[in-house]
Amino acid sequence: MRISPGKLWGMRRLADANGRWKMLAIDQRTPLFGPIAKARGTPAPPFEDVARVKQLLARHLAPLASAVLLDPIHAYARAVPEIPPQKGLILSYEHSVTEDTPQGRKSHPIPHWSVGQIRRIGADAVKVLVWYRPDAPPEIRAHQEAFVRTAGEACRAQDITHLLEVLIYPLPGEAPAALEARREELVIESIRPFTDPSYGVDIFKLEPPGPIGGVPDPDGLQAAPLQRAYDRMAAMLPRPWVMLSAGAGPADFLRSMRYACRAGAAGYLAGRAIWADAFARFPDYDAMAQVLATDARRNLDELNSLTDSLAAAWHAHRAFDGTVRPDIVEGRFPEGYASS
Repeated sequence: MRISPGKLWGMRRLADANGRWKMLAIDQRTPLFGPIAKARGTPAPPFEDVARVKQLLARHLAPLASAVLLDPIHAYARAVPEIPPQKGLILSYEHSVTEDTPQGRKSHPIPHWSVGQIRRIGADAVKVLVWYRPDAPPEIRAHQEAFVRTAGEACRAQDITHLLEVLIYPLPGEAPAALEARREELVIESIRPFTDPSYGVDIFKLEPPGPIGGVPDPDGLQAAPLQRAYDRMAAMLPRPWVMLSAGAGPADFLRSMRYACRAGAAGYLAGRAIWADAFARFPDYDAMAQVLATDARRNLDELNSLTDSLAAAWHAHRAFDGTVRPDIVEGRFPEGYASS
């Protein structure tokens, strides 16, 4: 299998030496904004607090990851100096503020930000989060699909890895709890459109097609139906994939990861399952640092051990033959490369 040179280098940079993705997410915005504003008694979270939290996360946890996901506004300036230079770098593309219409949610890029700027800054991948419901009205689906396609085309033009995160959400007037009974179908059908090659997805970042909390024991009597859901999801993916934690606790996420790895996942891209307990100590920064240095690092060590023992190398995905090479003509390169 041949991949364009930039995408191949990026996918390798995100992985450990054995081709497994152990990626730390500290690009979260909305999940941090509310608790920080509440603790400070302010209408909006102070920028200094958000940036300092992300700096602490990077300082204590980035050395144990193969790559780190940052947002450009709050995380980049403070976190990059804390990240060892041999680690891969992913930057978010999507704005945390969505356009919430009576029909559903529309995503937009971060203002004054683009795939070209992400490439220029030296990142190895672009993370694109799309909120998607397969049962939303056609105009909402069309907008979200165009959002992803535009990002994918820009990633292709810039020859940078396109990492797509697909999340379901409650439609207007729908209770969040109503999603759980339909989670398998909604998750799988939300992914389906983006398996088309026209979107240019290189890595899929996916939520569980089953419970996020109270996950059944992967070796227990209730495991078989959930494993079938993971296997069904994996069977439709044309490129390698990782699990996201979706706000799960450490124990539940480890269980979800066992199902995912059995289905062929190449690792994880997760945040709150690793460091949420530390963030719960905010605004006591000393207490946060203590938990990050102990419990959070232990969470990450356990996750990495499981990934080492059960996850597939990304190039072992059926899309490849195990030996991935840059898509060039030896002896004629760089003729014709990125000429437009």
